[in-house]
Amino acid sequence: MDITAAMVKKLRDKTGAGMLDCKKALINADGDFEGAYDELRKSGIAKAEKKAGRSTKEGKVFVSVKDGEAAAIEVLCETDFVSKNEKFNVFASDMLSRVVDYDANGDVSEQAQKIEKDNVIAMISNIGENMQLRRATKWTTTDKVGTYLHMGGRIGVMVEVAGEIADDILADLCMHIAAFNPQFIKPEDISAEAIAKEKEIATAQLAGKPAEIIEKILIGKINKWYNEVCVTKQAWLKDDKSCFAKVAPKAEIKRFIRWQVGEEL
Repeated sequence: MDITAAMVKKLRDKTGAGMLDCKKALINADGDFEGAYDELRKSGIAKAEKKAGRSTKEGKVFVSVKDGEAAAIEVLCETDFVSKNEKFNVFASDMLSRVVDYDANGDVSEQAQKIEKDNVIAMISNIGENMQLRRATKWTTTDKVGTYLHMGGRIGVMVEVAGEIADDILADLCMHIAAFNPQFIKPEDISAEAIAKEKEIATAQLAGKPAEIIEKILIGKINKWYNEVCVTKQAWLKDDKSCFAKVAPKAEIKRFIRWQVGEEL
């Protein structure tokens, strides 16, 4: 049977595979669209498996907020060149729009990876590089959500804030989190184990001093540590004599993420 340009285009639109690959698949399937589609899927899986061992250290974080639904995904690839490619960005943006619609509230990495598996395989075949949807989160909230992308998406921030907060302060908070990489919201959120570990490290640094002196110094060191790791206590981005608790006293940070492409999880 004759393979028309329209048939090839239809298969390309569905799979994202190259024109020649689509035509070859249709020829092999004697013009049967579903047979050609299955062949391309199998081919894509084979190609993806060959590329699966390649390192994916580049990529981007993508964020979205609409009508109380917020989501973020991290999509990795092999090269910075592909991370700037329009196909890659359209593909990731489409994936993000689906994650936003999940009926969920929290980490949805495993769910998204399962749902998007075939789409990622098809995209690997299309762009010729290994790719992965590394992590995804979805929030449902009635509070304000701010987002920020730094360095073209290599760092992505999403933060949920309840209470009263001006839009410009929320934007500054996002940039602050990107710049200072806090680990916690406030001291009360830090586990007893984490505090004990920090005290152990500080005590080792004070070896040889009297016990009563060590205890006094420890109080100061732990308070200084709180100021370094808690976003509400850190010196404020635009005024190092202030902090978030002072610039937005009627606001409460509920949760935040700060993702950096390829960072250790």
